[in-house]
Amino acid sequence: MPRRRPALPEPPPRVPPPHEAPPRVPAPHVPAPHVPAPQEPPQLPPRHGAPAHEPEPRTPQCRTREAEAPRARWTAPGRAGEVTAITTAPTDPRSPDLGPNVLLLHPGQSDAQQRVDEITRARRTDQFGEGRHAVLLLPGHHRLDVDLRFYTQVAGLGALPDDVVVRGRVRVEADWLSQLDDPTGLGNATQNFWRGAENLSVTPPPGRVERWAVSQAAAYRRMHLRGPVELWDGRVGWASGGLIADSRIDGPVDSGTQQQFLTRNSELGAGWRGSSWNMVFVGTTGAPAHSYPDPPFTTVESTPLVREKPFLFVEGDEFRVFLPALRRDCAGTSWGSGAPEGTSLSLAEFFVAHPGTPVAVVNSALERGKHLLLTPGVHRLDGTITVRRPGTVVLGLGLATLTGETGGPVLVTSDVPGIRLAGFLVDAGRAGAPVLLQVGEPGCGARHSADPTSLHDVYLRVGGPWAGRAEVSLEVNSSDVLIDHTWAWRADHGEGVGWDVNTARDGVVVNGDRVVAHGLFSEHYQRHSLLWNGEAGRVYFFQNELPYDPPSQAEWSGGGARGLPGYKVADHVRDHRAWGLGVYCFNEADPTVVTDTAVEAPTAPGVRLTSLVAVSLGGVGTIASVVNGTGGAADSSRFVSRVARYPA
Repeated sequence: MPRRRPALPEPPPRVPPPHEAPPRVPAPHVPAPHVPAPQEPPQLPPRHGAPAHEPEPRTPQCRTREAEAPRARWTAPGRAGEVTAITTAPTDPRSPDLGPNVLLLHPGQSDAQQRVDEITRARRTDQFGEGRHAVLLLPGHHRLDVDLRFYTQVAGLGALPDDVVVRGRVRVEADWLSQLDDPTGLGNATQNFWRGAENLSVTPPPGRVERWAVSQAAAYRRMHLRGPVELWDGRVGWASGGLIADSRIDGPVDSGTQQQFLTRNSELGAGWRGSSWNMVFVGTTGAPAHSYPDPPFTTVESTPLVREKPFLFVEGDEFRVFLPALRRDCAGTSWGSGAPEGTSLSLAEFFVAHPGTPVAVVNSALERGKHLLLTPGVHRLDGTITVRRPGTVVLGLGLATLTGETGGPVLVTSDVPGIRLAGFLVDAGRAGAPVLLQVGEPGCGARHSADPTSLHDVYLRVGGPWAGRAEVSLEVNSSDVLIDHTWAWRADHGEGVGWDVNTARDGVVVNGDRVVAHGLFSEHYQRHSLLWNGEAGRVYFFQNELPYDPPSQAEWSGGGARGLPGYKVADHVRDHRAWGLGVYCFNEADPTVVTDTAVEAPTAPGVRLTSLVAVSLGGVGTIASVVNGTGGAADSSRFVSRVARYPA
């Protein structure tokens, strides 16, 4: 996303409520071990830019070491890429080694604010750096102002969000990226990626408004905010988010300039204000009534099927991972009535992988029945992580990043039930790959409706830190898979970016049947950002930007058509439903390039699409129709074109 944009009308003047950070209130010292480590606004420019149950339990600790210390014991390889005999120490669930990039904070810890601020300063603008951090808060009350920046996760370790209370703020600010040609206009949130807040209660200071000015890959999940929130800079800055899931927000939500947003299985105590192109609410109490296209609110009253993300918590003196149960036909949070349904695993059942752990060691642990916890950092892989056993959990902390170094897939799963993949970023390596993340073998067809595989906050990237390459970012072959928030991104800015440089054919390819996606973001791919081949698919919210960089119409054509749709349902499909689909163009390399249709789907009784929008960002480029030739063009004369339902 280039930082400069064509000048466009600004939103109407608005007097923002106070939003500056509260003054720091030093926490009292508690002797404890020190543990380190509604009108549619003017068109926006493009983005380039348990509790413890035992009396007086021992507080769990996580051990820290120097970054280069050995992480496991294994014998020397017999030959390249092979480990002949592997022994690894078991994980101590009371004092696990979570690596140097996990900061465990006790209630009242005297240096907590200082240590959080150190992370904020280091990651403030570090969009493609290698720092990764998880800030984990033990149950109790914390006085903190968490200014959340790149590659940082802040999470509570309670069984319920209200077990960990932050008196202060957990916020994302838009204060570092300029927009248009004004270097002082730093309210642009369109590159506030790769961060997240989970499993906390936040009580802002009286009169203050929380800020969550984010774009993609920035989940606000399992949160209880006891106050209002703005999803932009509160003035005139742009934003391109986002996700709120399984959360309760007591105050009003103001979406401001947000281009699109998904709110799923949440509770809005004081409503929602603001709309732009694609605001979607699924299973959310207090949401606006369905009114698409004016205003463009898409509301689905209940969620037919969902499973929440696994999370780390403490019980007594032990770290555990909670696995939420499937929920059907539900609305509101999973925890609003008390402890949610589900099971938990001791961390003793996990192999803890650190950057530098050989893939053979990881795979050996998985084959022996261990689950996998990825510590914060960049894991450069000397092979493919292979998940074969049913019910395996792979959970990342602090945006743990998996990078392929050998030219093969980064992670593959077998077609077995109950796998959960959560909380990590997959980077394409320089050697390229046929696929980055593959769920199930090609051609598989078993049913897993009783215990599906699920993906939660799994992000995929081609280019940005370097010139990565991959033919497909995410390939879903298994049936009944649940996709709970993913962003597949072929980089349009950063290092190693260009039409012939960070090559990536397809973003997300779904071959399995009965796959359900909540919050599917896929951008800038050179053929299909989304190709859906399976039957009975259901999609709740889709956001896409077509590639910015086709050098000519000839390079952006297929099957006799001008361009390729951002959302493609294969011609043979007879059952497909979707709600809230947005496809945008910004033909920066050649503004004369045309895409014939934003969405392409077969005409069949079981194929029904609700709430579609095509947008020409700044009028740079043309989408000639919204779906299958229906709906007017989005171009320089009319930036936005909508279709309420297809077929009508």
